[in-house]
Amino acid sequence: MKLKTLFTIGLPMIFAAGQAIALTDAEIDASFNPYQAGPTTSPGITPGMKIDKSNAQKFRDIIDPATYALIEQGKLEFPVEETHSIALHPNYIAATKKHSSQVKLGSATGTIEGYVAGRPFPGKPDKSDPRAGEKLAFNYKYAQIVGDSGRIYPFIWQYKDARSGKVERQLEFDFNFLSFKHRTTQLPTADIEPNPSKFYRGIYLKVLSPQDLKNTQLLIQRFDDDTKLDDSYLYLGFQRRVRRLATGQTTDSFLGSDLMIEDFEGYNGRVPDMDWKYVETKVMLLPVYRHSEWKKTEPRDQMGYGQVQFDGQAQCFQNIPWSLRVVHVIEGVPVESRNPIGKRILYMDAQTSIFPIINMYDRKGALWKRWAIGFSDSAYHAPANQAAGIAIYTSASMLDVQAQHCTTLQLRMISDPALSPPSIFSVQNLRGGD
Repeated sequence: MKLKTLFTIGLPMIFAAGQAIALTDAEIDASFNPYQAGPTTSPGITPGMKIDKSNAQKFRDIIDPATYALIEQGKLEFPVEETHSIALHPNYIAATKKHSSQVKLGSATGTIEGYVAGRPFPGKPDKSDPRAGEKLAFNYKYAQIVGDSGRIYPFIWQYKDARSGKVERQLEFDFNFLSFKHRTTQLPTADIEPNPSKFYRGIYLKVLSPQDLKNTQLLIQRFDDDTKLDDSYLYLGFQRRVRRLATGQTTDSFLGSDLMIEDFEGYNGRVPDMDWKYVETKVMLLPVYRHSEWKKTEPRDQMGYGQVQFDGQAQCFQNIPWSLRVVHVIEGVPVESRNPIGKRILYMDAQTSIFPIINMYDRKGALWKRWAIGFSDSAYHAPANQAAGIAIYTSASMLDVQAQHCTTLQLRMISDPALSPPSIFSVQNLRGGD
């Protein structure tokens, strides 16, 4: 299949393990916009068409295996939208041009040297480079998924029987994210201080309902040094105490859902937690679209933002358009044998370094879960995000194929530093959260 994009032309083999190599500004621009020559194409795919059981066989090569199986079984269908370039924040691109030439992997797996800000490895991945997958994993770690900070509220999770569609439970959350270091898009762009532990990023969530889980809180503090284990804490409102999470608990079911803490945002583990392998770059269909132009959302809030709805078998799948994207396919195998996942196949959007689709396999090699996250260009999302310069979450669906159970996530994410003050990313805040 021919990729009609600038991503595949004019870029030299620039990856060498453990070596920092300079790219030209034009090469970096091409990595941030693989659609400069126009939307990418694939034979038979036209905007406005629907992918369903009747035509899926023609497009098997551009659909991930878990999604393809669902379409073939008549459980899922989706419309196709025109491919649109997502303009990432100019500060993030400028930081990449300024600093990426000095970035290289360390001698130990999961270590990086010379990183300041921006995308650490903006060049085209090379299959002959044994650490190409690891470099892409670092691109994801430092991607602008929520900007330098963001808040998800409202955030509604529903647990469903994937056979009958029965909603078994509904949880409502308030989620917050903050980058303490390597900031580019929000003031202050300098590191947030004091930060004596040298945390890179914080995640804080609070359960708002139901009553039996109300005020349960989770705090994850990720170090800039990725070889250090996260500091993670759970506050149980009914016990009124904070307890530190053991490492293995990040791969347990989170509050009875089909998600693990390690699944947050797509992949919420550290780079050294996995052995990474770059498989290939190809054109594929991904759930990436312009949310404000999609009419099948409801209800509309005071911002005019409508929530993604779910349909298909048991209403387990987002009712949103997909589009053709240039995709890096990556395999991740957990280093720890106690991890219940045998491997992940992660489909990275090449322009934004996000993971809209992840297929998870068990230790025997059988498909276990399908993790689908809908992303929109922030300029076509809530009005407050128009200048954010990010690919922004709109919805998510985790399907446990083996248990025939799903968890659906409806959400509104706002990238605004005022909504995620540094003070809430502390253990002291957990204790005072009642």
